[in-house]
Amino acid sequence: MSRQEPWYVHAVLYVIIIVLAYVLIRVAIIDPKEVIEAEKYYKTESRARMLNLRQAQILFEDEYGKYTDNLDTLINYIKTDTTIQKKITGFDTLNQRSTNPFKDLPSGEFNPDSLYHTPRSLENYYMIVDTLIIPDTVIDRRGRVIRIDSNVTIGQKYFINDPDGFGQIGDSLFNQALLNTASWE
Repeated sequence: MSRQEPWYVHAVLYVIIIVLAYVLIRVAIIDPKEVIEAEKYYKTESRARMLNLRQAQILFEDEYGKYTDNLDTLINYIKTDTTIQKKITGFDTLNQRSTNPFKDLPSGEFNPDSLYHTPRSLENYYMIVDTLIIPDTVIDRRGRVIRIDSNVTIGQKYFINDPDGFGQIGDSLFNQALLNTASWE
């Protein structure tokens, strides 16, 4: 004669099966989808911020004749310069478009303070400019060196990099062709 298990053993086993099925679905389907969506958001947000940094560098260079490697200087320039503020709030009546050179972010409207750091790790963007030193030697008629002059040029090229790995603007400080080019464009 066979002996049957009590009903509560089967009930507990069914509950365990349902819980394990839920955990499997959560781990295999739902969580990866959330991770992918979060990465997609971080990528688009970071790239939008870097494009706004590029636009700020272009405007800064138009006014001062050189780029800057200081985020504070660049963001304070956006916040305090009256011509930039007029462009941000302006409207072109001929084209019926805003004259704002900055793009809205996926997280909301453009905010200059958002340009300091990346959205995922909250680290500052890595930004450098070139420094070019051109030596010039002055020689007299007899071939003796009179003096050595040097001409220093700073800020003719710039490089912006996302520490989270979502791209960069400019390839290096040596390639003029990639000056304002984003790695994802």
